[in-house]
Amino acid sequence: MESVSSEDITALRRFNRYFTRRIGALDDHYLGQDRPLGQARLLYEIGDGVSLRELRGRLGLDAGYLSRMARTLQAQGLVRTSVHPDDSRLRLAELTPAGHVEVKEQNRRANALAESLLGGLSEAQRGELSAALGTARRLLRLAAITIERVDGGSRDALACLDAYAADIDARFPEGFDPAALVRPEEVSGTAGAFLVAYEEGRPVGCGALRTLEPAVGEIRHVWVHPDARRLGLARRLLDGLEQQAVERGLGVVRLDTHAVLTEAQAMYRACGYAEIPRYDENVYAAHWFEKRLPEPGPH
Repeated sequence: MESVSSEDITALRRFNRYFTRRIGALDDHYLGQDRPLGQARLLYEIGDGVSLRELRGRLGLDAGYLSRMARTLQAQGLVRTSVHPDDSRLRLAELTPAGHVEVKEQNRRANALAESLLGGLSEAQRGELSAALGTARRLLRLAAITIERVDGGSRDALACLDAYAADIDARFPEGFDPAALVRPEEVSGTAGAFLVAYEEGRPVGCGALRTLEPAVGEIRHVWVHPDARRLGLARRLLDGLEQQAVERGLGVVRLDTHAVLTEAQAMYRACGYAEIPRYDENVYAAHWFEKRLPEPGPH
């Protein structure tokens, strides 16, 4: 990971302080209602009903803190909890009619606040701000995603491969046979590596590295969930796989791709991959690429 400059850290913290003050996040009566931001956000997230487990993952809250907030809202008649009908280990939270009324009013006030903030800008300036906010959200989402090396036979690895196979089966004119996927033993231990990207605990991408021959590796199955695309995650996965190759003493990595995956071809070229003649018998491949990697640095 590259070091982060003090200027970048200061800029982000300065924006956080300004924005939280400007929207009233520090007020115990957020949006003029009789509750702090945390409780107001919890009401919003509960919506039409959700498990407390999912809320913990979505909001990154401690289980005890979440339970206390839920009990407070329940005592106020805004939320009711129940046991999931198919899993007694799960507790469900849903809004009561009074809760729905409060969330509707919360949304009205939040929209009014946003309108008042934007009202002082011209149409062009509002467009500029909206674009900047979209960029900020994309980059902050990407920054929050973690990439972990897992066993190629793990549940998350297999789930990602299943999703990858279904995705390209729908895109390839000839379909895709899952038998062409890498085997767990090819991408585990000393033979290779399997990376999974996680967003808020949920797998949203993967990529595999296997050894083709001495000093030569192959990158396979770089995939990103549709909900996490256009963030730059595929490049992060590719970078991670290249680093895994360097750590294993592989000086060259190769990969292939289907003719319809034009966005993948563009990414590989932009990342320094050069097109080469066919090196395998993959029936789905139409383009083959290679990249020479740097020598591993000193430890």
